[in-house]
Formats: sequence, C-alpha cells, structure tokens
Amino acid sequence: MAIHENARPVSIAPRTALPMNPAEWRPILSTLVLPPAGPLLLIAFGWLLARRRRAAGRALGLAGLVLLWLLSSNAVAVRLSDLLLPAVAALPPGEAVARLQAHRVQAVIALGGGLYPRVPELEGPQPSSQTGTRALYGAWLARESGLPLGFAGGIGWANAGEAEHPDEADAVARLLARTGLAPLRWADSQSRDTIENAQNMAALLRRDGIERIALVTSAWHMPRAVRAFEATGLTVLPAPMGFAVPLQRPVLEWLPSTHGLTNTSAVVREWLALRLGR
Repeated sequence: MAIHENARPVSIAPRTALPMNPAEWRPILSTLVLPPAGPLLLIAFGWLLARRRRAAGRALGLAGLVLLWLLSSNAVAVRLSDLLLPAVAALPPGEAVARLQAHRVQAVIALGGGLYPRVPELEGPQPSSQTGTRALYGAWLARESGLPLGFAGGIGWANAGEAEHPDEADAVARLLARTGLAPLRWADSQSRDTIENAQNMAALLRRDGIERIALVTSAWHMPRAVRAFEATGLTVLPAPMGFAVPLQRPVLEWLPSTHGLTNTSAVVREWLALRLGR
C-alpha cells in the first residue's frame, strides 16, 4: 500500500459534546486509590482516628507514611512490575524489521498516553513525554519496515465531557510532520480508554483490509492493550517500550522520586485494570 508523505490520516468523525457518562468518574476514583492520594488518605484517616484511639491512629498514620515512601521509590515500581504484570519482551533493534516480516505485519499502531494542552514554547497542544516516545518509536518501526502507521488516542475519560479539549491524535500528527519520520495513515481522535482505542482503530483498519498489526505502547500497558485489540479480531505482535527499569544507583532507587511514583502508579493501575477486566 503506497502512503504519500502529504496524505492526511484517515480518522473517524469529529467529537461532539456528550451527556455525563458514569465512566467519567473513573479518573477520580482511581486517583483516590492510587499513590500518592491513597496513602495520603490513609495518613489523614489515621490522624482523625488518633483523636479517639491514639495508638491505632498513630499506627495507621505511620503505615500510610511507610506505604507512601515505598510506593514513591523506583525500586518498588520495578519489583511490582515483575510481580504483578505479565512479562513482555522488547523487539531487538537489529531484528525488529525481520520480526515484523516474519509475523506478516501489515501496519504499525501506536497508542496515546496523555497530552499537554498548552505548551508556551511551541504552537498548540503537544504530546506528553509518554505519548511522544510511543509515537516516535512507532514511527521509527514504520519507517524501517516500510509499513503504514496509525495512532489511537483521544482525550481520555478525564476530559471526556469537554468537546473543545484538544486530542492526542492531532498533536501526534503535527509532531510526526515536524520530525519527518513517518506520516500517519490512520488516526483515532475520539477514544477515551484502551478498549475504545482498539475498537475505533480496528474499524479504521478494516476499511483497508488490515488484519495483522504491530502494537506500540508502554511495557506495563501492553498486556491489557493486546487483550483489547485481539478482542476486535486483529492479530497483534507486541512492540513494547518504556519499561520500568532501574535508573540510578541502588541506594537512590529506594528513595522517593517523581519517576518512581509515576511508575508505581502506572503498574498498580494496570494490575487493577487487568483484574477488573478493563
């Protein structure tokens, strides 16, 4: 299939304002359960309990502090990823194209993972670091293999009620146009979660007879993403990236950090989503 550099990506119909969906409460509920809010609420409950039952309240508050420390360390994030999530293996760089050819892959599909609505130093919304790295890795695979590229990423449930909120697909299309790595052939700008990523993208791919894809997303997100895309009837070759790995000296890995907290939250969220069938 010939894909021209200036071709506009095929996408689904523009989004319109929708009535409140109960699923829009998911970001609020998950935020309250996951770190740091979960441990902080435990500490607050311990402080309140200490007014009547001092020993129990202090014990609960201390447990919350210890839990917050541990869940903010990258060492715990790496260990939880190994223990809680199914293992996935990266495509070796020197063998990636051969693997795609061996599995008769017809397209590379990257998934979104967030958006910066306003970036003062650049014009318009921009992909988050997670979305950008997924898109760039997918574009690299597409360029090296000569396969067409698709991207699935709308606005997520956190912004689902805002009809004018920018979407990830448009930001990624502009990012790839600037880099010149590979053009987007398909773009899903409406999806609010992984299941809708799969359903919307599968509908676009079927129009062009695509049945076998290489799927690009973060390693911790890959098991759930593969399950969602295979449920649509597509055959999926995982192409994971963004693994939870040690980043610093061992002693620093056990200290609280923003990247440790981010990784732990992602791992725990995925574990819960897999358990709940989401």
